[in-house]
Amino acid sequence: MKSEIERFAAGAELLHRVIDGLTDAELNAPPPKGSPGTWTLKQIVVHTMDSDLIGAHRMKRIIAEEKPPLLIGYDETAFAVGLFYEQMDARLAADLYRANRLMLVEILRRLPEEAFSRWGVHNESGRVVLGGLVTGYADHAEHHVRFAREKRRLMGRPME
Repeated sequence: MKSEIERFAAGAELLHRVIDGLTDAELNAPPPKGSPGTWTLKQIVVHTMDSDLIGAHRMKRIIAEEKPPLLIGYDETAFAVGLFYEQMDARLAADLYRANRLMLVEILRRLPEEAFSRWGVHNESGRVVLGGLVTGYADHAEHHVRFAREKRRLMGRPME
């Protein structure tokens, strides 16, 4: 599990790479023709931040509580619309994402290996295991950064 924790930790800088050097107008620009997905770069950044905050809450509950019975799902599209993603500060979202990840990594690194078998119950997915969540949230961020990388390439503003 140590390698997955380190992959999760390395993801702390991903959102800063997505927004680096872009203006707010570029972050809110409609996806270029041929671009994967329909969200703007800013929506991707804010969504990834929100998702990670929710994931950290789930992981902390599994770590601290005995088989937490209700880890709640959410509607990502409703969040994007209802929480004004297009008006949010992408740099602040990237900062919060980084701080949240690094703080959670401080906890994850202190856990014994057997802790990653702990589980809770998600209202949509059923039983979820801590180790699977660490891997899943590392994958989730990397997934969205692949979309962002391609959007930036099509905008003529490739990621470094």
